[in-house]
Amino acid sequence: MYKGIYTALITPFTSSGAVDEKAFQEFVEWQIGQGVHGLVPCGTTGESPTLSHEEHNRVIKLCVEVAKGRVPVMAGTGSNSTEEAIMTTRYAKEAGADCALIVAPYYNKPTQEGLYQHFKAINDAVDIPIILYNVPGRSIVDIKDETIARLAELPNIVGLKDATGDLARPYILRNKLKGEFQLLSGEDMTAVAFNASGGQGCISVASNIMPKACAKIQEACLKKDYVSALTLQDRLVPLNSILFCETSPGPVKYAASLMGKCLPNLRLPLVDVSDSAKKEIKNILSNLGLL
Repeated sequence: MYKGIYTALITPFTSSGAVDEKAFQEFVEWQIGQGVHGLVPCGTTGESPTLSHEEHNRVIKLCVEVAKGRVPVMAGTGSNSTEEAIMTTRYAKEAGADCALIVAPYYNKPTQEGLYQHFKAINDAVDIPIILYNVPGRSIVDIKDETIARLAELPNIVGLKDATGDLARPYILRNKLKGEFQLLSGEDMTAVAFNASGGQGCISVASNIMPKACAKIQEACLKKDYVSALTLQDRLVPLNSILFCETSPGPVKYAASLMGKCLPNLRLPLVDVSDSAKKEIKNILSNLGLL
């Protein structure tokens, strides 16, 4: 199913602010060549909140076109509007995405029953595998373990991306879940520990910059070789840290621009990272031999 390293893809923009389709597709091709196990267009790192509906759909389509079935495409299709999430998820299925990553509805602050009914409505409306995305630091709501277990009984809900950093969660969920259910970390720094606790992979920001190294870490984890995984992970600790020195995806996009993969451009309300952050990012990439 959905295991290993999945890159939460950046969305490059041109100097005029449009989606840079050429840069995006070249970036996707590079990611596949570097050995990632899957691709996630239109997630948080892809600045999905600032993409128009047309741009959102187009980015998913562009990713599917390049992937050509070589690796799974997990399209970000979440919204705080249930109807909008259904609409975008339907498009992702029609475009050829393999599954959908759907964030807990932000801003509305639904109850646990509201969260259940939101995801159930999408499950009932679109026949595509769904990965729940729990990121209370951004969405304000936390999908509780009991709600996750309840949702896991629905036929299309097959996994969870957990970005809470709570390493007890895989242990607790494994005791509550019935049957196969994918547990994916949403935090690079603790991904190895998450896997050792029962996870099967990571949806990664850092793999935008070092996809091959991130893939090797996850492959070691899948073999239960945590000694090798930790050795590899130790090298990436400075990168994992600096990519969140300011609001993501500002730092990762600047890092990618230093590598010639895109322009550092963001869309408001996000702004360029500070000069001090730029200096630190450049130093770390230099130390890693990326520049």
